[in-house]
Amino acid sequence: MLAREIMSQDVITVSPEEEVDKAARILLENKISGLPVVDANNHVVGIITEKDLIVRAGELKVPFYITLFDSIIFLENPIRFNNDVKKYIATQIKDAMTRKVFMVEEDTPINEIVEIMQKRAVNRVPVVRNDKLVGIITRNDILKALVKSNG
Repeated sequence: MLAREIMSQDVITVSPEEEVDKAARILLENKISGLPVVDANNHVVGIITEKDLIVRAGELKVPFYITLFDSIIFLENPIRFNNDVKKYIATQIKDAMTRKVFMVEEDTPINEIVEIMQKRAVNRVPVVRNDKLVGIITRNDILKALVKSNG
């Protein structure tokens, strides 16, 4: 079975410049957990998920640090803290979204899609044709396909 056979073609998307609150409303209204973020040419530039929004809404963890000889030494990852700060204060989707997106082509076999989802711990994989979004596959789509094939 290939991606084109199991993907959802009616994909709800948002643009990077839209407000984070809009993405949250769309997720809630459609009972979904993530949305592809696309540019004006329908190229996938990110994914905005419930997790991204929860980081923003959650309590920001300030890293513990110590001062040693007038230098500050962080005891947690400063790059992660910087990314969390950006998501916390984000008003636009581009500031809160996950930029690293794992995509597949329409002719990708289902077993490769499952492998991507497992290895990368993602719940959805956009499907592209000529670098443009044409569908999305969720874990639910995989499950439906497996049930259908086992009859």
